[in-house]
Amino acid sequence: MSQHHAATAPTDCTVVVINVSPGDSVRAGAIVAIVEMMKIEHLVTSPVDGKVGSIVVQLGDVLTKGQTILEIAEGAVASEEATDDTPAEATERADLQELHERRALLADEARPDAMAKIHSRGRRTARENVGDLVDPGSFDEYGGLMYAAQRRRREVDDLIANTPGDGIIGGLARVNGDLFDNAACAVMSYDYTVLAGTQGFRGHEKKDRLLEIVDQLKCPLILFAEGGGGRPGDTDQPWIAGLHLMSFAWMARLSGKVPSIAIVSGRCFAGNAALAAVADVIIATEDANLGMAGPAMIEGGGLGVYAPEDIGPVDVQTENGVIDILVPDDAAAVAAAKRYLSYFQGSLREWESHDQSAMRDVVPENRKRIYDVRKAITLLSDVDTVLELRPEFGRSIVTALARIEGRPVGIIANDPGHLGGAIDSDSADKASRFMQLCDAHGLPLISLCDTPGFMVGPEAEKTAQVRHFGRMFVTGASLVVPLVTVILRKAVGLGAMAMAGGSFHGNLLSVAWPTGELSGMGIEGAVTLGARRQLEAIEDHDERAAVYDEKVASMYEWSKALNGASHGEIDDVIDPAETRARITNILRAAPAVSGNRPMIDTW
Repeated sequence: MSQHHAATAPTDCTVVVINVSPGDSVRAGAIVAIVEMMKIEHLVTSPVDGKVGSIVVQLGDVLTKGQTILEIAEGAVASEEATDDTPAEATERADLQELHERRALLADEARPDAMAKIHSRGRRTARENVGDLVDPGSFDEYGGLMYAAQRRRREVDDLIANTPGDGIIGGLARVNGDLFDNAACAVMSYDYTVLAGTQGFRGHEKKDRLLEIVDQLKCPLILFAEGGGGRPGDTDQPWIAGLHLMSFAWMARLSGKVPSIAIVSGRCFAGNAALAAVADVIIATEDANLGMAGPAMIEGGGLGVYAPEDIGPVDVQTENGVIDILVPDDAAAVAAAKRYLSYFQGSLREWESHDQSAMRDVVPENRKRIYDVRKAITLLSDVDTVLELRPEFGRSIVTALARIEGRPVGIIANDPGHLGGAIDSDSADKASRFMQLCDAHGLPLISLCDTPGFMVGPEAEKTAQVRHFGRMFVTGASLVVPLVTVILRKAVGLGAMAMAGGSFHGNLLSVAWPTGELSGMGIEGAVTLGARRQLEAIEDHDERAAVYDEKVASMYEWSKALNGASHGEIDDVIDPAETRARITNILRAAPAVSGNRPMIDTW
C-alpha cells in the first residue's frame, strides 16, 4: 500500500493557483500550487515522486500555515508521464534585457551623429574624458538613467535616446589608484552633446545627491564644467525660478573640506562657470571661454551682441588669475587633473633628487644680479614633481606644488625677475589663497624669500594694496601646517615678514643662505633717508658719493644673514646645498595637520 504525503501551506495565505489534477504524476520538487501572502507568492511543491490524490482546497481559500492543500501517493513515476511545472530559464530574463538595452543608450555609440560633431572639433566626449580620468572599471555612476524633465512636450523614448543623464554624468571612482591606496574620487562631467551641457531639473537633483555624498565621504571632486548654464526648456519641474536649489550651496560647502578641481574646455558660462568658480583649482584648455554670462545673457541685458569666443578667452583669464593651469587640449587637462590631485592623495615611496650642490650657484655673487628663482624650486624638489599654479598672475610670487622625498609640499617664492620681487596686490592675493589651499588640505609650506618688501607708490595704492597685503598677514598667522622660510637673498621689511607667516619666529624654521640680507627697509633707501642731512652738507659730489657708498657698504655688512643669525633673528645660516636636508628633517618631526578652515577664498 502506497504512503500518502501532504503538500501544505508554507504560511498563512490564500490559494491563487492549483497546477495539478487528481491522478497526475509529479516529481519531487514540482510546483503543485501557488499561494499568496501580503501580495507575495509562495510556491508549494511536491514532497515526493508519486500521483496526486485528493485536492482539499479551492482557489481563493484562505489557509493557515501547515494546512493541507493536496495529498500525493508516493510511488515510482516514469519520466514521460511526470508533471513538472518549474519554469524554464530564458536565455536572458526580460527585466535584465530591458536594463541592458537602456544602459546601451547611455553609451556614446548610441548617438553617432552627436559624437561625430564633437570629434570634428578635435574634442573628446564627456564619457571619453571620464574614462581617461578614472582607473579602469572603477566608475560607479549615479543617476545615469535620468533624462531631461521635458515630458510635457517630448516623447519619453525621445528623451531617453537624446537626453541621457539629463546632460550630466556623475559618480564615484578611483583616480591614481596605481599610486595611492586612498584613491576614491567623485567625478562629474557636463555633456555638451546633450542640450549644450545646460543645467536641467534632473541634473540638479543628481548633482545635489552626489555632492552630499562627497561631503559625507570627504573624497576629492573633479568637475568637467563645460556648458551654458541654466536651461529654459524643462517643463516638468515643480518650481518658478529654481532659486531654492542647493547645487551651488553644496558645491561651495566643499571648499576647504575636500580637494576640488574644475576642468573647463569649450564654452563655460553662467551656472556652469559658477560651479567652476568655487573649485580649488581651474584647469582650462586653450580653446576655452569662461565667463559668468554667456552671449544670451549679455544680449538680454541690453549690453550688445557678442560671439562666445569674445567672452572670457584664456589669454584674459590666465593673466587675471581666474585660470590656474592652462593646457592644450582635453587629454592634457585630464593628465593635469590627475597630477594635481596626486599631491593631495599622499606621499610617494619612490623619488629622485637633484644634485643639491647646484643650489650653491642659483643666486649670483653679485647681489644685484637677476636670477631664476624657479631653478631653486626645481632643484629643491624631487625630479619632475613641480606643478606651478597661476604663473601669469601675481608674478612677483611663484606658487607651486611639489614633492620633497616623496612628500607633497607647497612652495611660495619671490621672483626677483618681476618688480624685483616686491609684493603687489595681485601677488599677495595669489600667495594668500595658495597658503589657504595648503593649510586646508595638510600640505607643509616652504617659503623662499627674496623680496625688497611690498610694492610702493601711488599707483600701487590704487589697487587697494593696504587690504590685499593685510590679507597675506592674516592668512599666514592662521596657518597650522608646518611653515619653513629660507632667505635666498633679500629679506626686507614687512614683505619679508609676510613671507614668513608674519614673523621669522612665527614658523617652524627660518634659515638663510650666505647671500641673505635682513633689513627693516631697502638699504639704499635707508641710507638716503637716514643720512640725508649729513649727505646734503657735503658739497663735493665725489666726496658725497664716497660717503654714501661707505654707509651702504656698512649697512650691507650689518644686514648680512650671518649677523642676523648671531643676534637670533633667524635660526641659522646654511650652505644652500643643505637646504633640502634641513627642510626634510623639520618636516619629519612635524605632525600631520590640516587647517580647520570654513572655506578657501576663491580669489
